[in-house]
Amino acid sequence: MKLTINGAEHELQAATLAELLQRLEFEGDWLATAVNGELVRKADRAGHRLEDSDRIEILSPMQGG
Repeated sequence: MKLTINGAEHELQAATLAELLQRLEFEGDWLATAVNGELVRKADRAGHRLEDSDRIEILSPMQGG
């Protein structure tokens, strides 16, 4: 399926947002995620089904200043 992740198009297979994060090797307790402009809480990622053409934003904290 085609997904837009942080502004870049990708061809990936992932049934849920949690599976996508695992495939992309995003780890850690603190990530902010949104699908099609709607915030998806950590507790809801495993049940959030992805569809072709979804727009996903994944933000992680950065160090530095």
